[in-house]
Amino acid sequence: MVRMLTVSPDRPGACPTITDALEIAPDDAVVSIEPGVYPEALRLTGRRVRLVAAGEAGSVTVDGRATGRPTVACDGGEVLLQGLVIQAADHPAVDAVGGRLRMEKCRASAGYAAAVSVRDGARIEAVEVTVTGGQHGLVVSDAGGTVEQCEIRDVTDDGIIVRLGADPTIRNCTVGNTGFRGVYVYQAARPTIERCDVSGTGDAGIVVALQSSPTIVDCWVHDTRGVGIDVGRGCGGTIEGSHTERTAAPGVRLAEGSTTVFRAAEAGGRPLAGVSAGGGPVGQDEHKVEELLAELDSMIGLAGVKAEVRSLIDEIQVNEWRRNAGLPVGAVSHHLIFTGAPGTGKTTVARVYGQLLKALGVLPNGQFREVSRRDLVGQYIGHTAEKTSSVFTEALGGVLFIDEAYTLSRAGGAGGDFGQEAIDTLVKLMEDHREQVAVIVAGYTTEMAAFLDANSGLASRFAKTLEFENYSPVQLVDIVGRIARNDEYLLADGLADGLLEWFGQIERDQNFGNAREARKLLEGMRKAQSGRLRALGRMPSRDDLRTLVLDDLLAATR
Repeated sequence: MVRMLTVSPDRPGACPTITDALEIAPDDAVVSIEPGVYPEALRLTGRRVRLVAAGEAGSVTVDGRATGRPTVACDGGEVLLQGLVIQAADHPAVDAVGGRLRMEKCRASAGYAAAVSVRDGARIEAVEVTVTGGQHGLVVSDAGGTVEQCEIRDVTDDGIIVRLGADPTIRNCTVGNTGFRGVYVYQAARPTIERCDVSGTGDAGIVVALQSSPTIVDCWVHDTRGVGIDVGRGCGGTIEGSHTERTAAPGVRLAEGSTTVFRAAEAGGRPLAGVSAGGGPVGQDEHKVEELLAELDSMIGLAGVKAEVRSLIDEIQVNEWRRNAGLPVGAVSHHLIFTGAPGTGKTTVARVYGQLLKALGVLPNGQFREVSRRDLVGQYIGHTAEKTSSVFTEALGGVLFIDEAYTLSRAGGAGGDFGQEAIDTLVKLMEDHREQVAVIVAGYTTEMAAFLDANSGLASRFAKTLEFENYSPVQLVDIVGRIARNDEYLLADGLADGLLEWFGQIERDQNFGNAREARKLLEGMRKAQSGRLRALGRMPSRDDLRTLVLDDLLAATR
């Protein structure tokens, strides 16, 4: 006979908290929870138990936000959650490890964490569950089960993540208003996604990456900032009868090297925005290329860098002409090494390079993703490979710019072994996806040489090294002048000579900031001007407000 326990803080004879009821509940017990808010976190290890709202669905809130741990943590066993509102802070609202979890008519939300996390062999059955907040909505990792008639919305990053070989069936669900992707499938995952509605995403609607093989059937992906469905190289599976509408072009993108079987929707269904094979747009926008090269030329100094970039662009254009003429074209890497001191324009050139590759039809979007060691390196073994793979996948289609890349090598700082794990992961990914992304690593010249020695295959992944030299004193004066003009300031007579003298005598070691020093000095001159104008004893004229003088430089450099 099934035993039933009642939870109520007011009813005589009832358990005052859910935790109290669980302490005395035998296996297969039903814990009936009366309406109210219960500020507690529940640990269910190896338990077979059902937690049910006694009133209508949504009348019971389990609020674990103040506990510093998952609100409902299931480890093994069989657990049913019915009609509950489950809230968490920076831990999952529901975290299932192994065992079986069934959720019916529940609502879940979290802060900087997944609202619902299912992992390590667990099986989930979720019906009419609503997620209304979290870093991610639902994460299924090395797990499976069925998710039906659920709604996930208003999450910071990805709506649904399926990874590490997970194989859930996600059916008749709605994913909307996500900060990044709607559904992200990666690391050899094999989900079935049927009759789902994905919309309002900050990037692509459905992304498939890293040897995954989903079955996507009769889905509608619409009103996304990125492409509708994006399948990466090395991925398989099937896309059948699915529709895209009002997405970035193309509606469905199948990267070169993917084996996904695509079957278009039948006529009369919602329209597909377009399908592209090969991972990017076809053809070149020569007008845009010339605009970007002119932007590059307008940068002060960097003559050698400009020449190298032009030679790379020339090679890409000629290869495209050869391809169109039916002539063979060898494999080309777009990965680069940028060396030199800070403030020499490395980030700006990397952005322009990405846009050039987009205009040439090499990369689909040319988006720019700048990261550093902390974005790639995890805190324990295995975490780094996962973080690095995730960042890399997010950069596909554009430029991944790794600043101070030498800090990843074992020679750079504490925890170097985890940095080495990031390097080893990058080496493989750069080769597997060399036609889908441009990786640019940047840092000091000497340190970058040591970085390239950290993996025997690393140096060979890069097409070329571009050396960014320090700006000359004359060029630094030009930089100050350009920044000043952009902000509607004028340099008074004699100030340019003073700036030239200043830049000519300051120490220029490897920590010299170049353009950053110019900006810093100009900011100091503006502050000095403010003090000078306030001391005039009168309202300054328009010319007074616009003009920087030699005294401002002297005050800024004292």
